Amino acid sequence: MPLQVTVYLTEQDRYLVRLLDEQSRRERKSRSAVILSVLESHFEQNKRLGEILIDLGVLSQADLDRMLQLQESGFADKLLGELLVAENDIDERDVRRALEIQSRFR
Repeated sequence: MPLQVTVYLTEQDRYLVRLLDEQSRRERKSRSAVILSVLESHFEQNKRLGEILIDLGVLSQADLDRMLQLQESGFADKLLGELLVAENDIDERDVRRALEIQSRFR
């Protein structure tokens, strides 16, 4: 999904561009990749796995609520991701992606 964004900067914002460029060089990433990682950090930092899966668009709130109820009512020994995959609600790839996002901030 291509995304194009235009950012208008003032003279006071130049330091942010400098910081962005420094981080880009340090991480060997494009400016866009660094901006996306900063946004991901801001929006996903304190979220639980189910919330991240909802944000990724692979799980609905209703399905999350159903799985959490199922987990409480007899599958307490199963992790949410395991339960979601076992019930065929989402693909294991999606769980791994959400866990990857979550692990960046723990």
